[in-house]
Amino acid sequence: MSETKPRKVGSRAARTTVPGPGRPKDLTKRKAILEAAKRLFPRYGYDRISMDAIAAEAGVSKLTVYSHFKDKDALFAAAVKARCEEQLPSRAFAMPTAAVPIATVLTTIAERFHALACSPDAMEMYRTMAARAPAGDNLAQIFFDAGPKRTIDALEQLLRKAHRAGKLNAPEPRTSAEHFFILVKGLAHMRALIGCADLPKDEEAAAHIASAVDLFMRAHLPVAAPTPAPRKPARQRSS
Repeated sequence: MSETKPRKVGSRAARTTVPGPGRPKDLTKRKAILEAAKRLFPRYGYDRISMDAIAAEAGVSKLTVYSHFKDKDALFAAAVKARCEEQLPSRAFAMPTAAVPIATVLTTIAERFHALACSPDAMEMYRTMAARAPAGDNLAQIFFDAGPKRTIDALEQLLRKAHRAGKLNAPEPRTSAEHFFILVKGLAHMRALIGCADLPKDEEAAAHIASAVDLFMRAHLPVAAPTPAPRKPARQRSS
């Protein structure tokens, strides 16, 4: 029997191939998948949409969809987050400069949020989540974390900074952020959600938003520093 010669370390036969970083993902295809998901989930609901349907709508293969999103839950969360980011981008919650009133920033946020919450896609998604409530699955939490919670978190941080800067009196910024968005949605949103009224439009919506922001501002006016009492003049001694 012939002896097997040991392989030399560093030889081509013994060299271990280190995998590269892999082909970069196509951002154009990712965007197409997200756009398809944003259209189909609100239109048909979560359960009636398959990854095959989203792939067909996006014009890609199902394998391509899974290369960008590990499962339908991840794609659903990404679609909700992307929809919110379009209407309420992170920059909308930036702390304004000293020359810009905080009320101006809050009005812009309120207008954008109201438009988002009252959009047909959002209304259908709210109804879908409510209908699924008895199922007790994790989808509602996925929706809340990707959409409403993200928005509340962003406003909470803005209110905390405004409180520290003396622009607002908001010692509990989380609670104040929740109150703000409830005020902006208002009763009209709930009535429209259950189908007993139409959503306010144009001038009516603008008047509601202005009223909600004004109420919020008056409830969070900065605490004015106490005015120091005038000093009494020293009494002069008589000679």
